[in-house]
Amino acid sequence: MTHLTGKRVAFLLTDGYEDSELTSPWQAVTEHGAEAVLVSPAEGEITGKNGHRQRVDVPIAEATSDAYDALVLPGGVVNADHLRMDVPSVEFARAFFAEHKPVSVICHGAWILIEADVVRDRTITSYPSLRTDLRNAGANWVDEEVVVDAGLVSSRTPDDLPAFCAKTVEEIAEGKHTEQHG
Repeated sequence: MTHLTGKRVAFLLTDGYEDSELTSPWQAVTEHGAEAVLVSPAEGEITGKNGHRQRVDVPIAEATSDAYDALVLPGGVVNADHLRMDVPSVEFARAFFAEHKPVSVICHGAWILIEADVVRDRTITSYPSLRTDLRNAGANWVDEEVVVDAGLVSSRTPDDLPAFCAKTVEEIAEGKHTEQHG
């Protein structure tokens, strides 16, 4: 199946990511024909919390959202905490919402969306410890395996990866969502 042929998907992350939350969605989008690109404020190579290493393709300083069809935000406490404090990373994520492009986020990755101020009036799930943060940012937090809200795909933990990956591929295939907003 190659219904993502010609699509470019940015994966935004840095050291300390949850390994499977990068590798599983990466495999899902590339198996369906998309080009996956690792964007990061780190240089050279990044390392997941369980030791997975991956080369950075594009430094965040050189990345522009218009070069991609969708964004995936893997979790991991350290990764998400560092990214939400990195202004170029937050602006990069925010731009996908302004351009109505699909965004997929799992686990602690939602911290970046809170910082980008794009979750107000959105239904979203995350790792349970982010529930209050998301509600305080104006989101409708729910405890479900996967949630899709007008191009925004969210899941809780690595246990949800099969559903997360399937919905991520589906939303990227659909393309821009005019209802996607931040």
